[in-house]
Amino acid sequence: MPQEQEQRHVCYDSDLNIEAYNLSGIVQKFPNHFHEYYVIGFIEGGRRHLWCRDQEYDLSRGDLILFNPRDTHRCAPISGEILDYRAVNIPQDAMDRAVRDIAGSQYTARFTQPVVFQSEITQSLAALYNSIVDQAPRLEKEEAFYLLLEQILTEYSRPCGEAEKDAPDGKISMICDYLETHYDENVALSDLAEMAELSRSWLLHLFTRQTGVSPYRYLQSLRVQKAKELLEQGVAPVDAAAAAGFSDQSHFSRFFKDFIGLTPKQYQRIFTASGRLSDEPAPIRHTGGAL
Repeated sequence: MPQEQEQRHVCYDSDLNIEAYNLSGIVQKFPNHFHEYYVIGFIEGGRRHLWCRDQEYDLSRGDLILFNPRDTHRCAPISGEILDYRAVNIPQDAMDRAVRDIAGSQYTARFTQPVVFQSEITQSLAALYNSIVDQAPRLEKEEAFYLLLEQILTEYSRPCGEAEKDAPDGKISMICDYLETHYDENVALSDLAEMAELSRSWLLHLFTRQTGVSPYRYLQSLRVQKAKELLEQGVAPVDAAAAAGFSDQSHFSRFFKDFIGLTPKQYQRIFTASGRLSDEPAPIRHTGGAL
């Protein structure tokens, strides 16, 4: 039987300031990475093996996925099964506003677990996803958004403390801070090791153990995030690549698609279609999206 055609759809909702993703017919692995936003997703079909927060999970239809910003994760198909996945990506500022409205006080939300097996909350998530894709009236979308978040914040969230138990220690935090301000430079492992007063081997071991990704993967995640911000502002992909620290356009495009699921140009067209960049007509749906 022929394999189901791979489809990747994403649309940006300018009323809620969130993205809605759908991946179908997907069999590829997704590499270890993290996002700067919250991800709330569910498996519509197929099975996946997920690695997140030093735990492993076998996912199947009806399972809810909850990623905090900077939660490192990767996944692969089980027995070659085809993935059908839907999700919404919520920036930190949008989540903060919702938390304040729902809880009546301001705090940074943190999901307490990355997977909820066979969750009824997937019905609320599907309602929000459909309202965005169908370009429903703003009130309908806002109701679906707040109903979903109230359920999740009540059952699977807690305030993020000043010092999380699993936060990197001082030396590794210093390296993270350095990478976040020098992402566009040609960083060497020897320079990072000297800064932390550790051997290169031991720094690599500690950094990977405490952050969930290697220094290079951490740096590339930061660069992709910066490139996304520039593309959203209308910066040409070639200029966004250079400003984010990528050595060449092909290198940039490969990493961007691995992490985001779209080419840089496809990602930028989402914001053209939403009216954030221009009034040029373009379809709301585009191929793209990543777990």
